[in-house]
Order: sequence, then C-alpha cells, then structure tokens
Amino acid sequence: MMKILRGHQNLVFSCAFSPDSSMLCSVGASKAVFLWNMDTYTMIRKLEGHHHDVVACDFSPDGALLATASYDTHVYIWDPHNGDILMESGHLFPPPTAIFAGGANDRWVRSVSFSHDGLHIASLADDKMVRFWRIDEDYPVQVAPLSNGLCCAFSTDGSVLAAGTHDGSVYFGATPRQVASLQHLCRMSIRRVMPTQEVQKLPIPSKVLEFLLYCI
Repeated sequence: MMKILRGHQNLVFSCAFSPDSSMLCSVGASKAVFLWNMDTYTMIRKLEGHHHDVVACDFSPDGALLATASYDTHVYIWDPHNGDILMESGHLFPPPTAIFAGGANDRWVRSVSFSHDGLHIASLADDKMVRFWRIDEDYPVQVAPLSNGLCCAFSTDGSVLAAGTHDGSVYFGATPRQVASLQHLCRMSIRRVMPTQEVQKLPIPSKVLEFLLYCI
C-alpha cells in the first residue's frame, strides 16, 4: 500500500485516473465526487451537483472532461479543472425533483464510459437500456435494450461497447460511428497539454475559446 486518500465518509464505488495521471476522481455514496492531486496526494476539490449516490466516473481522452453517473438518474459532464457542469444527460423525462432523484426510482444510472474519440459517452440505467450520447447533443444518438446492466467500456477503436450484467454475462454491441472533425482533433491535442486556466488566458476570439473549453 503506497498511499491512502482520506475524505469519503462512506462507500467508494469507482475511481478513474486522468489520462496524464495528474488527477484521480473517486465517487461514492452520499453524492460524493472527489478530485485528488496525484503529485501531492491531496484533495483538489469536491464536486457538488448530484442528488444521490455517484457510482461511476470516467475522464475524456484529453482529460478536459469528466463524466459521472448517479442514482439520481443523471450523467453529468464536468470541467474537472474548475468544477463547472458543462452537460447534463437525464434518463427520466421530465427530470425528477431533487427529493425524487434522491430516492428509489427505476432510472438509476449504473455506469458511464467515454469513447476514445472524445465525442461519445455510453450509459447504462435500470430502465433496461444502454444509451449513446454525443457531448454536444441533449438527447441520445442511439438507444439499445440491455437488461440488468452494471458496467460498460468501449473498445480501443471505439467500435464496440462491452457491458457486464447482473446475470454474469458480458454483452458486446456495435457503437455509433462518426469521423471526428479536424477541429475536434485539434481541440483534443490542445487540451491534452493545457488545463482550463491556461486556455482561458489565450488571446483568441471568444467563439474559439468557448470551443476549446467545451462550452457547448
């Protein structure tokens, strides 16, 4: 055992390293989303926004975004460098009140995973569906049936999603395919080496700045 990170008061359900290993995200019961500095092994910040236990997390390939999945029926996409929520993907319409989202419902989100193209995420929920989202769309681009899903992960090329279930099986499915634009590839290249605070200082037009900051 090298280090112990202390801060959670209850169960820790999932952890994820940023691509450059400078940050760790840990999520758990009591709405907890913690970001840790892996150079100093200290807490950077606690992300506030979920209304129920947070059970899964994943960084985007460039480290500019963080996705978290919660029993409150939502997936949030955060800017991990400042703690802002950039996107909200709901699995229940109309969205539940905070009281309902914090209790038992049939839309608990169990897992979330970023595709390696940085454009798509997949989510599994208790409504027996797997959803594929684009980071710049409010609604799923594709939905497929999947009962009792617990966890999911994209293949390296992003063409296949593997999903584990309660019955001890792993299911494989084809994912939506889309060629990333040159603009997005350039954005990912920049964000791999520049955190939000450095991007904000660039002397560039506001629209370009918003694009680099994923303000979509």
